[in-house]
Amino acid sequence: MKWYLAKLVYRIICGEGEHTPQFDEQLRLIYADDYLHAFNKARLIGEREEDNFLNNMNKPVKWKFIDVSEMHNFDTLIDGAEMYSRIYEQDDAETYIRSTQNKAKHLLENGINQLMLLN
Repeated sequence: MKWYLAKLVYRIICGEGEHTPQFDEQLRLIYADDYLHAFNKARLIGEREEDNFLNNMNKPVKWKFIDVSEMHNFDTLIDGAEMYSRIYEQDDAETYIRSTQNKAKHLLENGINQLMLLN
């Protein structure tokens, strides 16, 4: 088993989403057998932690998981711990989402390639 650091990306939508797009990037520790398992585990955490709630102005807020945009091998620490979080506004939400999903696709392909090399 190995430790990995994964960046999970969420989009924050308040009300009808008529605001500058906001994203939250979180660094999470993942403990897994290999890179591919770590990537998939990070995705499951991201999906599981999507959230919907009402803010202090009684408007709906949605945290939508976009994907995993970075993965790094790491030394022993605590499984699933959030290491970093950043919320910022992005002018072009669709470009940001597409970029995040492209990064996730590349990470998944790398994981599959690594697994194929081991077999």
